[in-house]
Amino acid sequence: MDIKKLENSEIEIKASIPWKEWEKYLDLATEEISKGIKVEGFRPGKVPRDIIEKKIGKEAILNGAAEKAIQKNYARLIMDEKIDVIGAPRVEILKLAEGNDLEYKVKTAVMPEVKMENWTDGVKKINKEQSGKKIEISKEDVKKELDKLANSRVQMITVDREAREGDNVEIDFQVNREGVPIENGTSKKHNLILGRGVFIPGFEDNLIGAKAGEEKEFELKFPEDYHAKDLAGKPAQFKVKINVVQERKTPEISDEFAVSLGNFKNLLELEKSIEDGIVKEKEIQKKEGARTATVEFLIEKLKVQLPEILVHEELHRMIGEFEIQLQGAGMDIATYLEKMSAQSGSASGGKKTRQDLEKEWKPQAEKRIKSALVLEEVAKQKEIEISSEKIEAEMNKLLAQYKGVKDLEKNMDMERVYSYVKGMLTNEEVFKVLEKL
Repeated sequence: MDIKKLENSEIEIKASIPWKEWEKYLDLATEEISKGIKVEGFRPGKVPRDIIEKKIGKEAILNGAAEKAIQKNYARLIMDEKIDVIGAPRVEILKLAEGNDLEYKVKTAVMPEVKMENWTDGVKKINKEQSGKKIEISKEDVKKELDKLANSRVQMITVDREAREGDNVEIDFQVNREGVPIENGTSKKHNLILGRGVFIPGFEDNLIGAKAGEEKEFELKFPEDYHAKDLAGKPAQFKVKINVVQERKTPEISDEFAVSLGNFKNLLELEKSIEDGIVKEKEIQKKEGARTATVEFLIEKLKVQLPEILVHEELHRMIGEFEIQLQGAGMDIATYLEKMSAQSGSASGGKKTRQDLEKEWKPQAEKRIKSALVLEEVAKQKEIEISSEKIEAEMNKLLAQYKGVKDLEKNMDMERVYSYVKGMLTNEEVFKVLEKL
């Protein structure tokens, strides 16, 4: 066996398999091939090798056997040599003949070599800067949260009067351009708070003063910087029916309001609870900010050549995560790309493609990979290891959250869960070590 390093974090492996070792795969290959061949008098998969050879030739059987033998041999080889490969290998058979050793060559990407030196002083500096930042909250911060609480408990009172700024109106509307309805330009029973500026300028102004049951027709021009480029700066006709006018009554912030929320005796207790919550939130933000700054600094100290396959796999993972988010919003990737095309166009003649998305996200993918690599390198340099007992305990906590899900353990890839939990715990331990420097 011979292993040679190539450029771009790739290696070439030349290996051979003794005839006695790969000979047994000839029968396995014959059986598999014969499953797809009908021969009178024989059941599928049970056709003798000499008959199969006459039908498709000996070379097909040799190639099938070689493929199986190489697959097994290669898997054992990378495990024995502790080679951390990425992606599928590119295999070339060098010598294939019955009665002879099987010789083959493999090219594959491997995890890149990482160099990260002289970084501890920089991390210490970041820690010192972050520890010097004090958490401050003002009365205005607390008031904003109180206002949010009050607004979340607003009462809607239907009124028989003209709509005013601040009212909620339920409307049906249709937007036409040159007599044709625009995409997503029709809606029924749409709720709108007047004065919030959710629609284009002028739309809400035309509804102020209207009463329930009235219909309004008017023309407006879309802003020049409107997100849908085909409508930007263009006039359109609006037809709106006001169904309901409601006054929004916000509760007064008082002791009575605090008691109505439960667990509070008065407004002072509520304000103290809000203040504590803001402090905790800002502490988390401070901690996350410090960790982000540390990782970005370590990336600057990192020397690595990322294999293209690694970037491609990260992009594939990112787009997969994005597709799940879109599904939660009732959309698929094709619909999203169509919407983006309508808004901004793309390099591919105005139609945004998956390839455009990959190109845009490539720098982010590279940064995600480098972030993972620097944390792994710190773990390696500081000899941080998580015990299997701790990993399994955390796995059990995670799985307990989904205890009611039918066939969970049967359908879940437990190796991936183990790897995920191990990575999560290792990263947390790495940050704890970094924060103590």
